[in-house]
Amino acid sequence: MAFAMMDHYTRLMQFMETGGPVLWLIALLTFAMWVAIFEKIWYLHSGLKHDVASAVSSWESRPEHRSWNATSIRKLLISRISVKIQQNLAMIKTLVALCPLLGLLGTVTGMIDVFNVLAVTGGGDAKAMAGGVSRATIPTMAGMVAALSGVFASTYIERLAVRETQQLQDRLTKDHG
Repeated sequence: MAFAMMDHYTRLMQFMETGGPVLWLIALLTFAMWVAIFEKIWYLHSGLKHDVASAVSSWESRPEHRSWNATSIRKLLISRISVKIQQNLAMIKTLVALCPLLGLLGTVTGMIDVFNVLAVTGGGDAKAMAGGVSRATIPTMAGMVAALSGVFASTYIERLAVRETQQLQDRLTKDHG
C-alpha cells in the first residue's frame, strides 16, 4: 500500500515538473476554486436552512403582512438571505475564468523554452524542444480541465441559488394576516 502511494506521488511530481511552474499555480488556483465551491454547496444544503427558518419565523410572527411596512420588511428579509446566497459566487466565476488564462501563460512560457532551444541549437535538439512543447501544452490542458469542472459546478450553484431565493420568496407570503 505504501509503495503504491509513493508510486502515485512520484508520478504526480513528474507530471507537475513536466508542466512547469505555471502548473503549480493552476493547481493552487483549482484548489482554491473547489474549496469555495464546496463551501457554497455546503451552505446551500445545510446552513441556509437555519437562515430561512429564522426569516420565516420572523415573518410569521408579524401581526399583519399587507401594509407598506410589512412589504418592506419582507423585502429586507429576502434581501439579507439573498446576499448570503450570492456571496462568493462572483469569486468562483473569477477563479473559473482565471484557469484557462493561467493555462495560456503556461503555453507562452513553454513556447519561450522552445524558442530558446531553437536559438541555441538551431533546431537540432528535438529532445530539448519536446520538453518545451510539453511545458506549453500540459498547463493549457490543465487550465481548460479545471475551468470546465468549475463551469459545471458554478452553473449548478447558480441554479440552486436562484431556486432557493425563489422558494424563500414563496414562503414569505402576504396572503394571511
